[in-house]
Amino acid sequence: MKKYIIAAALLIGTGTLVLTTVQSCQTMATSDLGLSIIKRVLLNGIDKGMGIYSNKEAFLQNNLVDKALPKELRDINSTLEKIAPSLVAKERDFIAQAAAYTVNTSKPILQGAVNSLNAQDVTRIIQGTTATQILKEKTSQQLVAAIAPKVDEKLNEYGIAKTINTALSGNNLLGSLLGGGSNNINTGGLSKLASEQLVNGLFNIIEDYEHQNSKALLGPLGK
Repeated sequence: MKKYIIAAALLIGTGTLVLTTVQSCQTMATSDLGLSIIKRVLLNGIDKGMGIYSNKEAFLQNNLVDKALPKELRDINSTLEKIAPSLVAKERDFIAQAAAYTVNTSKPILQGAVNSLNAQDVTRIIQGTTATQILKEKTSQQLVAAIAPKVDEKLNEYGIAKTINTALSGNNLLGSLLGGGSNNINTGGLSKLASEQLVNGLFNIIEDYEHQNSKALLGPLGK
């Protein structure tokens, strides 16, 4: 297997560790150090995501969150833009507030999954799977289930589903997207879509952080 000379300073936690030895990426992968590097990258990415989700303006301006918008909700918003554009802005604002409300729920789930990573996971990373993808596989469904009640609580508080239904009264879009014969979106349906956006947006941010730092931090593992 290809060998790499590690000549860069790797930041682990609050300390700096300098390696100048030659090691194979396989050796690094199975070592505590290799696993620690990957965990640190993911934990830093999680912290970045939580910082964005805790700040409404940062959340609303982040294109990685916007890219995570489910197609169904994007289509609803496209129609609303034509008949009630201010309602789209209100919906996004309410979802941003809901995002901050979910931070304390999603963060420990993600951190726990990172701390459970093992040598087999690192081997997959060496073979081409991103660390974020592995984290997503381990936590995505759990995160959606965990934060949906909190998102639902916030959207109920603001009455956003009722407002959208009123704005789209007589429009057939909702029936085709959210339940066949129904022309109403219920809060649970909207909450599920918003929860999916929040979870996938987080993974987008974490993966972006991983990509930006992979050369400096994951180079020793062949990434």
